[in-house]
Amino acid sequence: MTVRICSLVILLLLTACESAYYDAMETIGIHKRDILISGIEDAQEAQEEGQKQFKSALEQFRSVVDFDGGELELVYDKLNNEYEDSVRVAEEISDRIDAVESVADALFDEWESALGEYSNANLRRDSQRQLKDTRRRYGRLIASMHKAERTIEPVLSSRKDNVLYLKHNLNARAITSLKGELGNVNRNITRLIEAMQDAIDESNYYINQIRQG
Repeated sequence: MTVRICSLVILLLLTACESAYYDAMETIGIHKRDILISGIEDAQEAQEEGQKQFKSALEQFRSVVDFDGGELELVYDKLNNEYEDSVRVAEEISDRIDAVESVADALFDEWESALGEYSNANLRRDSQRQLKDTRRRYGRLIASMHKAERTIEPVLSSRKDNVLYLKHNLNARAITSLKGELGNVNRNITRLIEAMQDAIDESNYYINQIRQG
């Protein structure tokens, strides 16, 4: 079996599992719209945790470049732990965004299919208008989430470089070299935190709008 066929089979199995899950939730009165709102709220929580984690990572990096005697191994361990925590948070954010996209796609597909079942043209047009408007607002929301997600990678890459450099150069000269990176690290993390806040604000707006109908 080729890689392409294997990938297709896995995709079909995952889709079937998702469909079964949504169907099961429907039977107990929890609809895709509710699951979408819950997913967006979960993504918000992950982004809020991300803001805290990256602020902590920035403070830890500042403490490294302000190092003035002591065990360099301990300094490295703290910096590495912050990096690993940042990776974990980043993965959680991506997983939450994927979950939002999955249920949103299912919701919009179902909504689109239902349009063909109307016998009342006026109701169909109104539903179609609402679908278009909801998709537009969702598009803005998911774009803000992906923008925040994209800003994580350069931060993690920079942090990884710093951790590796300190690991293999546990001396005062290494600390001096890292001081030159502080401005870039500060800018990247500040930009990331702001992008996450934009996504959080956009999520709040979307949830309020979808609940109002």
